[in-house]
Amino acid sequence: MYFSSLTLLWVVLIYTILMHCEARSVMDTPDISESNDKPTADYLQIYSDLMKSYMNLSVAPCDNFYEYACGNYGKVKPDRYSWHRRSTFADVVYTLSDIAEQLVGRMDLAEALNVSSELMVAQRFHNACLGAELYPSNAADPAYLDLIRSIGGFPAVDGAAWSASNFSWFNMSSHLTNYGANGLIREALLAAYPFEPYTKLPELGFDHIVNEVNFASNSSRAYKLNEERMRGYLKAFNLPDDKIDEVIAGVFAFWREALEVPQQCEVFYPFPIEIEFPQWRHYYDISWNGLHVSSKKFCDFYYIELDKVCQRHPEAVANYLAMQLLYKLDPKLKAPKYQRDYCAVTLVTSMSFLFNKLYMANNFSEEKRLEVSEIIQELRKSLRRSLEEAEWLDKETREEALLKESGIQTRIGSFKDNSRSDRLIRKIGSLKVVNESYALTNINLQRLIVEIERFSSRHFEELANDTKPQTMLLGMQVSAVYWMLDNSINVMAGLLEPPIYHRSWPLPLKFGTLGFTVGHELTHGFDTTSSYYDGSGNLRSWWSEKSRQDFEERAECYMDHYGGYVIPEINRRLNGKTTMDENIADNGGLRRALAAYRSHKKQLLEDPDQARISEQMPGLELTPDQLFFLGFAQVFCSEYEEEHYWKDLTNEHTIDKYRILGVVSNSEDFFQAYNCSVGSGMRPKAETCRIW
Repeated sequence: MYFSSLTLLWVVLIYTILMHCEARSVMDTPDISESNDKPTADYLQIYSDLMKSYMNLSVAPCDNFYEYACGNYGKVKPDRYSWHRRSTFADVVYTLSDIAEQLVGRMDLAEALNVSSELMVAQRFHNACLGAELYPSNAADPAYLDLIRSIGGFPAVDGAAWSASNFSWFNMSSHLTNYGANGLIREALLAAYPFEPYTKLPELGFDHIVNEVNFASNSSRAYKLNEERMRGYLKAFNLPDDKIDEVIAGVFAFWREALEVPQQCEVFYPFPIEIEFPQWRHYYDISWNGLHVSSKKFCDFYYIELDKVCQRHPEAVANYLAMQLLYKLDPKLKAPKYQRDYCAVTLVTSMSFLFNKLYMANNFSEEKRLEVSEIIQELRKSLRRSLEEAEWLDKETREEALLKESGIQTRIGSFKDNSRSDRLIRKIGSLKVVNESYALTNINLQRLIVEIERFSSRHFEELANDTKPQTMLLGMQVSAVYWMLDNSINVMAGLLEPPIYHRSWPLPLKFGTLGFTVGHELTHGFDTTSSYYDGSGNLRSWWSEKSRQDFEERAECYMDHYGGYVIPEINRRLNGKTTMDENIADNGGLRRALAAYRSHKKQLLEDPDQARISEQMPGLELTPDQLFFLGFAQVFCSEYEEEHYWKDLTNEHTIDKYRILGVVSNSEDFFQAYNCSVGSGMRPKAETCRIW
């Protein structure tokens, strides 16, 4: 839709941007963690062996660099708890959960930091989790059923006692948001003050989201996985098979009709519209005690049409929502051996601000911070050179771009807001651990998690209007982010673990992993979205018309390039438009990282006091540049099932495999490092895309 008013376009743009200002981010190896006591040579050999174990050396790097670098990851990856896709980047959470498992016993540290009472709560929860019988799923626990009945009911279980006339699908969905469950309201929070809630279009399904394509046949994986999940929950209530079949068929019939509702969302238009969905007030009353009701960021047209479908299938909708709550409360263990992992990961994710305080005091060293600061400075110098050398920028736009770069703030570890962090930690003290019922404890925990996530949004009136998102206070997370509203780059402490960083690594590996990650975030300051913000974080058009046109033409090259990739597992193309900013950041980030490595190496060699520079990993017969590219690729080794492709297909980040392929196939430096000729798999043609 096009609007004649320029002012209106800017308003729509800023709402669009802020609703997508989530943290942009690009091992189970406890014996090679930062704190191990082994000599560096031994450690490097261990990690080199790990890197080699991921590789498929039968594939030439110029034919398929992802397969060459990561082809064996699925076979050798650590056996850990997971109910989503696995990747080396995401696997860092296991390193952090292992650390949390150690920190949960550190009462001495907690006392020194004045969080001992909160750590005692964490200990009680951890012991309750370890001692509970979580496999198989305890879906039929009376506590879960009581909760379901209190918010809408479970007709499959309650039969004639459930009344359709007293049921509101919208109210039940609103209640589900209080436990973090994905019903028919998919809540998100704006990343900028005052952190209002808004809704994304719901995703139907459990282990596999469904759409018109993947749900067309009862032999499809989407059909089978969702049927299996629901059958498991319904069997727990000892329902007969014919009743189970009837309930599942009803949910599937509801899904098929719901999938026909046009996917239109009015969320980006903060002005009166002709059609309004009248029930939103209930959501704000149930989920927010009436707070933020005037913010009006909903998908009215979609919900008006969805309501018509739900009115035709009230019993199926209630059953679906009841099972969605069970799905949220379900640890989803595949075997009893994963329970310890689950409990440790839950500590990190549910009590993140407590463990962040312990982690930052115990595990984040000044030596790490100083080296990361040095790497960031090299990347920023590399970025400035890129801005200076971009021949397509005119003089005025270049000066503005350089001014923006000079104003970038750097934060390593986390953003400091001690008062808010302490208040978030104190929330943990309210968790009631019920010794005789893990189900009740779990319900209380899920409610606490949501309350913590909503904290800044609930208390916005007590906060300054330049308050940062509370996720930026968490150093113990695997994340880096460029924050356009204050022109800052934020590298979180939890990111500084293998496969992203280790102090003992040789320079090309550090720059190929952490250097790429930093370069990626810096490049976000000059992508198609952040380019509308100036060096002070103000929404302002600082580009000349010609430079903006040249920029957009170059950006389209990336859109076309990535849009050409077909995912054979689901026979779908990547969306080059949705992922464009991330692809620009990937390509610019890796180019800047290699230039920064070469510049840093040159400076070191010119220093007469500099000892020998480490540029190789033992046992990997690679040049420094080849090691650089291998390190980059192995940040994104992954293992996908069909459902993960469908889930990530709509993500702003390109699917891992194609992130690697897309970058190296646009890199002249990669072609030179591996001697790739035109016509090879990684270099199908001579032309490449480039902005920065």
